[in-house]
Amino acid sequence: MVESEIIGKLNNILAQEFEVEVSAIKPEGNIKDTLMLNSLDAVDMIAVIEYEFGIKIPSAEYAKMKIFSQLYDYLITHLN
Repeated sequence: MVESEIIGKLNNILAQEFEVEVSAIKPEGNIKDTLMLNSLDAVDMIAVIEYEFGIKIPSAEYAKMKIFSQLYDYLITHLN
């Protein structure tokens, strides 16, 4: 899967799951603010990503991710 496919798939999944417009998800956007996540929602988000992409994201890694570009970079690195 190429970088643009990963980003597009992730954005579509997140937009559908958290009922936001895909256009609201920008690389520099804050994940929690954009998706209006509380701590339980954040756990759900990681579970959805892990299921859809078939990878495991350790909580220590997710804790470092504040903006979407950090999440993109993690997925791109671990899927390729």
